Amino acid sequence: MIQFGTGGWRAFIGEEFTKDNVRLVAQALSNIMINEQVQDKGFVIGFDRRFLSDKAGKWFAEVVAANGIKVSFIDKFVPTPIVMFQTKEMGCIYSACITASHNPADYNGVKVFIEGGRDADEIITQKIEQQIAHLTQQDVNALEFEEAVTAGKIEIINPMNAFVDSIIDFIDIESIKKANLRVLIDPMFGVAKNALQTVLINGRCDVDVINDGENPAFGGLMPSPSAATLYRLKHLVAHEGYDIGIGTDGDADRLGIIDEKGNFIHPNEVLILLYYYLLEYKGWKGSVVRNIATTHLLDKVAADHGEKCFEVPVGFKHISSQMEADDSLIGGESSGGLTIRGHIKGKDGVFASSLLVEMISVTGKKLSEMLDEIYAKYGYAYTAEGDCTFKPAEKEALYNKIYVEKQLPEFEYEIEKVSYEDGAKVYFKNGGWVIARFSGTEPLLRIFAEMEDKPTAEKVLNEMKAFLSL
Repeated sequence: MIQFGTGGWRAFIGEEFTKDNVRLVAQALSNIMINEQVQDKGFVIGFDRRFLSDKAGKWFAEVVAANGIKVSFIDKFVPTPIVMFQTKEMGCIYSACITASHNPADYNGVKVFIEGGRDADEIITQKIEQQIAHLTQQDVNALEFEEAVTAGKIEIINPMNAFVDSIIDFIDIESIKKANLRVLIDPMFGVAKNALQTVLINGRCDVDVINDGENPAFGGLMPSPSAATLYRLKHLVAHEGYDIGIGTDGDADRLGIIDEKGNFIHPNEVLILLYYYLLEYKGWKGSVVRNIATTHLLDKVAADHGEKCFEVPVGFKHISSQMEADDSLIGGESSGGLTIRGHIKGKDGVFASSLLVEMISVTGKKLSEMLDEIYAKYGYAYTAEGDCTFKPAEKEALYNKIYVEKQLPEFEYEIEKVSYEDGAKVYFKNGGWVIARFSGTEPLLRIFAEMEDKPTAEKVLNEMKAFLSL
C-alpha cells in the first residue's frame, strides 16, 4: 500500500519501491494534473544518488510524458532543493524528486512538490493516494524515455548554475571573500557537494570534501547528519584547523554543523544562530516558524526583537504554509531543515550552510562565540532525543495509550498544558517540554525533551520513553 508521510512516499527497494509502484504514483499525479487542467504548466523531475534513483526518475518521466504533460528532466543527480527551485522558476504546479532523503540505504521514494516549490500538503498527498487506490497497471500510460526525448515530450535540463547563482546573489559574498575561511564539507555520499562547493569557492573559501563519490550504501551509515554520523568530520575540523564543518543529508535538504572546536552544533542551535544573526546583525524583521518538536529558545529571541514565534505540526509543508501566511523571516525544524524568506519555500541545506558561512564572515566571530553570546542573553536549554521502535502489530496499542487513553508519566515538574495536535506534547510551567509522536517516515515513536540542562532533559526523556515502552 502506497502511503505518503511527512516527507513523501518512502519504501523498501524491491518490496514496495518497485517500477510498477513508481509508475502508479506518476500516473496518479498525471491524472490529478489533467483533472485540474494544469497539464500545460509542465512537470520537473529530479533524482538523488540512491540505488535505482536515476532509473526511477526515468520511469516516472515516461509516464508523465505519455499523459501529454511536458517533462523537464534533470539528468544528473541534484539536491532536492534544486528541484524545488526549478519548480518555482518554471511556474510548475507539480514536480517530483526520486529520493528517500535521510532514510537507510535500502529505502527509496518520491517527494512531491507544488506551486512555488513547496512540499505537497496532506490534501494533495491524499488525492494521490485516492487515485492510486483506483488504478491498476493497465491504467498506466508510458513511453520509452529516449522516444519521448526525441519527440520533444521530455526536455533535458540542468538548473545547477541558476540555483547556485541565486544563492550567491542572496548572501553577502563579498564579506565571505574577505574572511579567508577554511571549510570542510561532508556530503555523506549524497548530492550536496557540487552546489555547495561552487558557492563557497566563489566566496574564495579554502574548501575540502570528504565522503564523496558513488556509494549507494552511504558508507554503512545513515545519510543523516548527527553527532554520531559526523564523527570523522568532527575529528578533522578539530585537528586540522577548519573554521566550520558542514554535513548534509542524502538529498541535501538538511544540514549538520561542526564548530571550530569539533563540537556538533544541534540543528536547534543552527536555527537560533541564523534567526539571531538576521535580526541582531543584519537588522531584518520578521517572525519565526518552528515545528512542535523544535526549541522554544526561538520564542525568546523573537520576543526580544518584538517578533512572533509560530508553532506548527511536524512536516515542512506546515512551516512553509505558515511562513507564507505571516511573511515570516525564517522557518525550521529540529531535524536540520530550514529556509529564509526570499529563497525557496522548502528546506535547503546548501543555502542554510552558505548563510552560516556568511554569518561567521560578517560578524568575525567563531561559531562557539556566537552561541555563547546567545546563551548569555537568553539562557541555556538542552534538547534530548530518543526513539522507541515498535512492530506494526504494536502500533495500535501505542496509539491508544497516547491518543485515546491519554496516559502520561508522573512527572515531578508542574504541567502547564498538554497538546495532542501532533503527538502528545507536555508543556511544563518552568518552560520545558516533552513530546512523543509517531514518525511520518519510519516505524518509530520519536521523543524529544527540552529542559534547562542536559541531565534534566535526559531524565524527562527517559521517563517518557520508559512509560511508552511496550
